[in-house]
Amino acid sequence: MRLLKLVPDNTNIDFMRWRNLALILSIIATVASLALVGVRGLNLGVDFVGGQMVRATFPQSVEVDQLRDRVGSLGLGEASIQESGGPTSYQIRLPRPEGGEAAANAAASKVRQMLAQQYPGSRVDSVETVSGKVSEELATDGALAIGLAMLGIALFIWFRFEWQFGIGALVTLFHDVSMTLGFFSLFQLQVDLNVVAAILTIVGYSLNDTVVIYDRIRENLRKYRKMQTVPLLNLSLNETLSRTIVTSLSILLALGALMIFGPEVIFGLTVAIFLGIFVGTYSSIYISSPILVWLGVRPDSFLKGEEGERIERRGDGAAV
Repeated sequence: MRLLKLVPDNTNIDFMRWRNLALILSIIATVASLALVGVRGLNLGVDFVGGQMVRATFPQSVEVDQLRDRVGSLGLGEASIQESGGPTSYQIRLPRPEGGEAAANAAASKVRQMLAQQYPGSRVDSVETVSGKVSEELATDGALAIGLAMLGIALFIWFRFEWQFGIGALVTLFHDVSMTLGFFSLFQLQVDLNVVAAILTIVGYSLNDTVVIYDRIRENLRKYRKMQTVPLLNLSLNETLSRTIVTSLSILLALGALMIFGPEVIFGLTVAIFLGIFVGTYSSIYISSPILVWLGVRPDSFLKGEEGERIERRGDGAAV
């Protein structure tokens, strides 16, 4: 029985032919994503802004304006209502009630009673309450975690390979995170701690894919000293293409199933990782690799260092 091969052994795709076009599109998309975040902002959940979040499911779709008016009549402050994962599921976000846990429980009870009376058959799936101080700490810690992860990865790549590779990895990670945040800003999907976890997962996956490609590039730089840089990068990308496609496709299939059939509480997490894997696969090919050309990496770029090590070992009497 022959094994299924998604990528034939003799595959020879000229990826670098489109590197300049990919660069232009990536710059436009990244700038647009950052502009969206700056103009429209992110739909931050109670994890980051504080308050009370009530997730409710109704037997059928409801009028959002009517539901907002009925929640507002409870005297709990201005309510923000958004559809969540389906036409019958909604998130009701309320300001953080004054008075601590007792006031929060009383507010949740009012919402439950109102929904039971006005919308028979509805149910409250969950209630989350976060104080302002805790939400501020979570926002700071989340941003710090993402920033330190990206910086640590860039330093690791720098010491593992060369500084050009470290810059390539950092630019790739910045691109992937920016695209994910831009997508959430465009569709106003809620950003909570699950999304922060998803972004850290994206950073880890993008690093893994980039390291595999960089490792093959470094091997080929040593092996083909007289080959031009662009053909060498094409060779390295084609040699790792099978692994890239199989890994990404298997993860995307699993995430797609979770998006369709999974629980609503992890919908944001699933969407973020799905988008990040898709964008990360693209960036590993069209950003992390072409940037080595723009930074002037050539097959002989690191030859002096290697020859110097040989000479030093020879001077110490070590075998070469």
